[in-house]
Amino acid sequence: MWRWLNGVVDRSCEAFGRWLGVEEAYEGSSEWTGPLRQPFPENGPWDDLAYWNPLPTARDLIADIGVATWNQRSRLNVPGPFFAGETDCGVGASVPAHILFSEDHSEFVYRQPRSPREVDDFLEAPYGEPLAGYAWNGDEHWTPELVRAWWRERDGVREWILAEIADRKDSYNDEDTLRQYLADLDGGALACYLRGYLFWLTERREPAFSEELPVLEEA
Repeated sequence: MWRWLNGVVDRSCEAFGRWLGVEEAYEGSSEWTGPLRQPFPENGPWDDLAYWNPLPTARDLIADIGVATWNQRSRLNVPGPFFAGETDCGVGASVPAHILFSEDHSEFVYRQPRSPREVDDFLEAPYGEPLAGYAWNGDEHWTPELVRAWWRERDGVREWILAEIADRKDSYNDEDTLRQYLADLDGGALACYLRGYLFWLTERREPAFSEELPVLEEA
């Protein structure tokens, strides 16, 4: 299985490089670096932030990530700068810390990157996506109202996760990854992230944990 998956990833990377018009995709060109497993430190100033902006790091690593459109994103995609639209159904399996597969077997982002190391890990998915089905302009579309609306509908997300866990025969998703999404959803980690993201959307700066953050559910 892994030999087959590695072959898919190799061919997908080559196809995505051609889509971007970068013939040197496999030759280490300066224009297309791709996720190269950079030696990012595990800890840093991002640890003290309620929201850390991942886009500068992502743009240092990769020229572009795809052509997904806003209305193609899955309802399951967590608010943030990255989202997926129409994708294949294989490459995202190599990035279980960030990617799951929706009802139509397209990929979606269930955990937005929160450190340089996580950005590098996450970018394996769009780097190898043959349909170029990712985008990083979520900040241009998400509004505080839309983020809060997504959060109000989280029971539907939870129901989908539980159904995927129960249906192991037809699910494309790893059970441990599904349970991680559920833990983020119910354990407070995702709520904390989204409150930091709300701050970012309104103030356009990275908030420290010590700052007062917007609420997700307004009275």
